[in-house]
Amino acid sequence: MEIFIAPSILAGDFARMGEDVKRMQDNGADMIHYDVMDGVFVPNITFGPQMLKAIRPYTTLPLDVHLMITEPIRYIKQFAQSGADYITVHYEACKDLKATLDAIKSEGVKVGLSISPDTPASVVKPYVNDCDMILVMSVYPGFGGQKFIEGSIDKIKEISAYVKESGKNVRIEVDGGINASTAVLVKKAGADTLVAGSAVFNAENPQDMINTLKNA
Repeated sequence: MEIFIAPSILAGDFARMGEDVKRMQDNGADMIHYDVMDGVFVPNITFGPQMLKAIRPYTTLPLDVHLMITEPIRYIKQFAQSGADYITVHYEACKDLKATLDAIKSEGVKVGLSISPDTPASVVKPYVNDCDMILVMSVYPGFGGQKFIEGSIDKIKEISAYVKESGKNVRIEVDGGINASTAVLVKKAGADTLVAGSAVFNAENPQDMINTLKNA
């Protein structure tokens, strides 16, 4: 599967988000990663459906909406209607995970499932066939700029084996501490979609950094 680089707008300029999203597209990004935090599931608050709707006209790239919120089923429709192409929810945040994944699918949006660092990879196995993407958090969700957690490598390998076994075309995304050296490790383990925040947004030449991550 082709390697996708998904710059996380959590590292962008909140006052110029539309322009930053367009800049990432112009510099060769494959997707835009959009982190939604509610101050409950994670100790931070970011943005909601209105911001998503506002940036949608600035890019033709898929918008990869990562809901780090409690009971995300309450907001699936709003994010779908605001322009999400992927909606990813956390295993740990859903009372009824299957109903939540089905709600995403019913909106005609690609289905993503994420696990936090303390959650074993085995929990995703029963849901692989319901997913278009599985996201392994390689840092604790809530804040950008954290150090990559080495134990994520084994999780990616395990999930990659589940995906192969299913025969389904499921992307494996990794988010947190991605740079030129960790990109090599996660890709070897089976990841094909790399979320990068500060590494891309703070790069002197974002296009070179995107190419570096893609070809590392």
